[in-house]
Amino acid sequence: MSCPYNAEQLDQLKSFVEICKTQPQLLHHPQLAFFKDYLISLGVSLPTATFGAKDFTAAGDKKSSNEEKVESSSDEEQEPESDVELDMEGVIAPDQTDESQDMGDPNKEVTEEERDESDEKRSEAMRAFSEQKYDEAINLYTAAIQLNPQSALLFAKRGQVYLKLNKPNACIKDCTHALELNCDSAAAYKFRGRAYRLLGKFEESSHDLCESLKIDYDDQTNEWLNEVKPNAEKLRQHKLSAQRKKEEKEHREKLRRARKAQEARARAAQAQANAAAGATPGDFPGFPGGMPNVPGGMPAGVNLDDFNDMFLDPEIMAAFQDPEISAAFKDVTSNPANFIKYQNNPKIAAVIAKLQAKLGRRSGGPAGGFPGFGGPKPGAGPRSSADDDVGLD
Repeated sequence: MSCPYNAEQLDQLKSFVEICKTQPQLLHHPQLAFFKDYLISLGVSLPTATFGAKDFTAAGDKKSSNEEKVESSSDEEQEPESDVELDMEGVIAPDQTDESQDMGDPNKEVTEEERDESDEKRSEAMRAFSEQKYDEAINLYTAAIQLNPQSALLFAKRGQVYLKLNKPNACIKDCTHALELNCDSAAAYKFRGRAYRLLGKFEESSHDLCESLKIDYDDQTNEWLNEVKPNAEKLRQHKLSAQRKKEEKEHREKLRRARKAQEARARAAQAQANAAAGATPGDFPGFPGGMPNVPGGMPAGVNLDDFNDMFLDPEIMAAFQDPEISAAFKDVTSNPANFIKYQNNPKIAAVIAKLQAKLGRRSGGPAGGFPGFGGPKPGAGPRSSADDDVGLD
């Protein structure tokens, strides 16, 4: 089956589909009711939109009412703009960008004769425009641009004609180039602002129309601005609300992370407190079942609470998490003679030395008197030289 449409009609259909993708509310336009009904019959869910009665022309010759519906709030959980109610009355399908749109030679050095001839072409183009001969006006402005491509006014005026032909993208291209040539071109801002409005880009439209009024007040520009201002302001508020919600969400997430870290620290402190509260001389941290057979008992003058606190030292507790150190400690406390097996192990010797040093500081006695870990036992003193000679005679 052959396609019943020619290439030009298919291009127009493609343009219509593109505008529907970006502004789905257009489907609620009364003139598109037949298409909307067809989509609904296929089970398509359409975004809501409202349209008020307006006296509106595409080129903006008459003022429309200011009543407009606009989008609701958004952030990372935001609703897409297609789900927001917008008044899309007057929005048209975008025109295809024409790569052949003549922008003149930007490097051309214009002579006085060419400038004068360009002015003549411009006058003819303005006359054709006033007679609504828009295609002729386009050709005359293009001829003028070729003679004097440095004139921002020529591009802005040709953009105005494109606007009348409902070619907003061509208008935007001309007016943008005009602003590159002269950033203070009120006409370029004015017509580009109107073109944005026809495409449903209300914020961009409001910006350009405001800039035009700043440079040169014009009643029609002010009228166009009043038409887009409600939508533009509501869109601005929508973005502010979205930003505020995003910041609030980030703040809540920050508080949540801080709370989790605080809870983790609290649990660690509670675990340490529980270990301290439940520890006894026969049940040290890391040694369930007690520390049996410490020969000679506790060193003289050692307070049991101090002895218990010593094993709550963070470094010592961390050391006893090492299975090798834990196993060696149990081995030595069950049989002090086994110390000889570990005296050449630097890791275990370092822990034993720390225990001996802390016990010496807490008991007020000399370091090295920790029973079961070698070194002098409580009550043991230095041996005299006479003792060494016993049995030698």
